[in-house]
Amino acid sequence: MSRKIIDERGSFCPGPLMELIAAMKAAEVGDELEILSTEQGAANEIAEWINKVGHEYIGVTEEGAAWHVVVIKSK
Repeated sequence: MSRKIIDERGSFCPGPLMELIAAMKAAEVGDELEILSTEQGAANEIAEWINKVGHEYIGVTEEGAAWHVVVIKSK
C-alpha cells in the first residue's frame, strides 16, 4: 500500500475529481489518496463520487485555504 497526494489547489471543478479518477485507475487496491483543493465544492463532489463507485471515504479536513480529502481505493 502507498499514499499519494494530488495537489489540485487553484483548480476548479471538475478538475480535482478528474485527477482523482485518473489516480484511482493507476492506484493499487488499498492505496490511500489525498486530494488537496481550494474549492469546497470539489470536496463534496469527491465524497459523492467515492460513495457512488464504492471506494472508502476516510474524510475531509480544512487546513488553511485548502480542503484535504482522503480516500482509499477498495476495489
